Amino acid sequence: MYTTSSLFLHTLAQVGITHAFVNWGSDHPAMLEDLARQRVEHGDTVVEIITCPNEMAAMSAAQAFAQVTGRPAAVIVHVDVGTQALAGAVHNACRGKVPVLVFAGASPFTLEGELKGSRNEWIHWMQDVPDQSAIVRQYMRFTAQINAPDNVPHLVRRALQIATSEPKGPVYLWARREVMEVEVDDSLFNTPTSLYRWPSLDPTGLSPSAVNVIGDALSQATNPLIITSYIGRNPAAVGALEMFSRLMAIPIFVTCPSATNVSLSHPFFVGVSFLAPGTHTPLLGMADVVLVIDAEVPWIPMNKDGQGNFERPSDDARIFVIESGDPLRETIGMEHVAGVSELVCRASAETALFQLLNSGRTGAATGFYARSKSTQAMHDAFIADLRRAETLAPEPNMPYAPSRVFGALRMAVENKVPHPASTLYLNESISSYPLTWTHLHPDATGGMLSSGGSSLGWGLGASVGAVLGGASAGKGAGKMGYELVVSVVGDGTFLFGVPGSAFWMARRYETPFLTVVLNNGGWKSPKLSMLGVHPEGHGSKATGSQLSVGFGPDTPDYVGIAVAATGGWAWGKRVAVGDPLEETMAEAVRIVVEERRCAIVECVLESI
Repeated sequence: MYTTSSLFLHTLAQVGITHAFVNWGSDHPAMLEDLARQRVEHGDTVVEIITCPNEMAAMSAAQAFAQVTGRPAAVIVHVDVGTQALAGAVHNACRGKVPVLVFAGASPFTLEGELKGSRNEWIHWMQDVPDQSAIVRQYMRFTAQINAPDNVPHLVRRALQIATSEPKGPVYLWARREVMEVEVDDSLFNTPTSLYRWPSLDPTGLSPSAVNVIGDALSQATNPLIITSYIGRNPAAVGALEMFSRLMAIPIFVTCPSATNVSLSHPFFVGVSFLAPGTHTPLLGMADVVLVIDAEVPWIPMNKDGQGNFERPSDDARIFVIESGDPLRETIGMEHVAGVSELVCRASAETALFQLLNSGRTGAATGFYARSKSTQAMHDAFIADLRRAETLAPEPNMPYAPSRVFGALRMAVENKVPHPASTLYLNESISSYPLTWTHLHPDATGGMLSSGGSSLGWGLGASVGAVLGGASAGKGAGKMGYELVVSVVGDGTFLFGVPGSAFWMARRYETPFLTVVLNNGGWKSPKLSMLGVHPEGHGSKATGSQLSVGFGPDTPDYVGIAVAATGGWAWGKRVAVGDPLEETMAEAVRIVVEERRCAIVECVLESI
């Protein structure tokens, strides 16, 4: 006997969904029954089921799986409360433009046994809300209710068509319990279903006039600049960007990255900023042409550098915006870049860059040789500063600085896993975001990811999804998955990531990863936000604990949490003042790579 639930799961498999990250509830009897049927009849389920004892961990895992594979994953949660418990992970998938299909059941709508699945538990009254999908609608690209089995294949394909078209993002389907229990005729169940004739939107390019205007402006510019944030979500676009930059000697600066946008060794890569005042490149103010391509926030208009100069383009600069999905930021209340730009173009970065490359203008860039030499020197100084900071010894009785921690981690990884394609870094270090992105910046496309949003708690669940995704997509030098996934967490994100659930998932599904906890005694970002507005106020003299953003004086046993959640499977060490840093990092990497167990290193930093 097949039901709507049978058809739903069957459809997911037919359209290419391989993994479902699930948190079951009272709305899923038919799904659980059908999964049992599948195991009896076929020995396994048509979609791999990953049980997740927390919904945010589930959504974060699914997001990272999709980020790594380029394919959507499914998340199945429980009525309104499970939808709510997806929490900030919905924001991350939305802002990160990651396709995830979310399904939630809903309370039964009958109560006297009229239909199979009628209300028979008290919670069915508690969980019946007026508009369940409203909980997440503003973050979803598409929401729909399944009212009958007949159009389940159509609804799933429509949802995925939208989720995988620019701007990509999550979608939400839901259904009442009785609907998921409806028996389905064999002919409907056995009807082939595919995404053929349900394609994602074809990438668009620049108009001929835009190619001419942007190409001429860049070729004639004296001080051109490229700014990007997430062009690396499409690996093919990275190659086009690097080629274009080389041929025209245009420096590349990265703001608020969520993907690996340019190789660290690229001679015209000049830095990373998360736009704290005084951290933007000085090239921005000098630029006469700025190409903003796949960048969320390329600069903040009010910010000033240490000399009191605005960190934004001059009034005379020509600014061009190229963005694949939402160049006007229609889902953001206020936006500034489109209001100072000469052209705003909705176009695939890869397509647009190849159009510019083929336009015949790359061989005639004004000031090519002088700019090449000066930009290469800036790049070399940038790298030298990074490596110098990694070797600085701490002052007596002072903890290690983040740069030193990253240097030790980077060397341990490179010594054990020499091929860069075999390592993936997940960055949720928050107040150490810029340092993580620069010191650990890989030389391989796709070598580092972050959530793309601002809701904390992504990293641990994402690590599970990334390991599964790497194996599924044949990542790594040996095409068998990543040898090493490293999750760098800080500012409380270890606790926000529901570590008990995330590490249980890692043990249950044998997805080992290394976690580096940057323990600054709390979460620093709220304090930095306060100092940005009240630099000399009362709070400027207060400690983190006094500001209620600290975890002291007795901070959590991060290593103990991971070890306990895995039943003793995980390995961990705490590195404080004077403890061996390099040796600990090397052992942690070895544990993950050789023994295939989770490892965790807590690095005690200067307290906030």
